[in-house]
Amino acid sequence: MSRNKAKELTPDELVEMYSAMIYRLAYTRLQSVHDAEDITQEVLLKYIRAGKSFNDEEHRKMWLIRVTVNAVKSWAVSAWKRHTVPLEYADEVSYTEKEVNGIKEAVKLLPEKYRIPIHLFYYEGFSVKDIAKALSMAEGTVKSLLSRGREKLKSILKEETYV
Repeated sequence: MSRNKAKELTPDELVEMYSAMIYRLAYTRLQSVHDAEDITQEVLLKYIRAGKSFNDEEHRKMWLIRVTVNAVKSWAVSAWKRHTVPLEYADEVSYTEKEVNGIKEAVKLLPEKYRIPIHLFYYEGFSVKDIAKALSMAEGTVKSLLSRGREKLKSILKEETYV
């Protein structure tokens, strides 16, 4: 029985289709343009080197998200990261898109455990089921994180008078 495999992507196609998603996910966690760019490059290289075949585009996308989350976790606890100090006065570009009402700025203020599920749900359009699968969590946990994250966002937005 033959399975339909996802089309093999050239490096250019891979970058075109997935680099923005990987970057945004990494940036959501790391809050650093440069670190997010490094993670994006690392994930894309892992993909190319892995030579994996995927059942479909959804399988490929989930693999990339899982690798991104793992790369971000590794980076966040690395010896390099623990022994460096961020440039406090450096102006960093956040998202390249214009922001309405400072929502993305408020998302950056959320505790870390809420940022990635909120980002995947609202900015990448993933379902709770897909987020749970990508983050290796129960669906109920994702729902709780989204609910609590939304409450914290409301509180931040009221405090910061974004609304």
